[in-house]
Amino acid sequence: MGAGKTTLIKEVCRQLGVTETMSSPTFSIINQYRAGTGEPVYHFDFYRLKSEAEAMDIGVEEYFDSGFYCFVEWPERAAALFAGSYFRVNIQHHSDHTRTIAFAHV
Repeated sequence: MGAGKTTLIKEVCRQLGVTETMSSPTFSIINQYRAGTGEPVYHFDFYRLKSEAEAMDIGVEEYFDSGFYCFVEWPERAAALFAGSYFRVNIQHHSDHTRTIAFAHV
């Protein structure tokens, strides 16, 4: 919590040309935006998921298979859904208000 996940996703979306107001989809689980190209950009927050079945119920596989950008906060709540190739970003917040960001193509 408070590491900067939503802030990072907002900035990436801005770089993709999203001009809409962006926020964490903590309660809705998914927000959809439009990139500058007109293509959809999906922003998920799995924090409230109690099971991977809940993600399946909202049709998350269809979003992931769409070929459009899908950004996911708290992906460990539905880890089995990430069997394919993806780009993982870990943000660690330190007590001195700095952050360590690590990323890898998995």
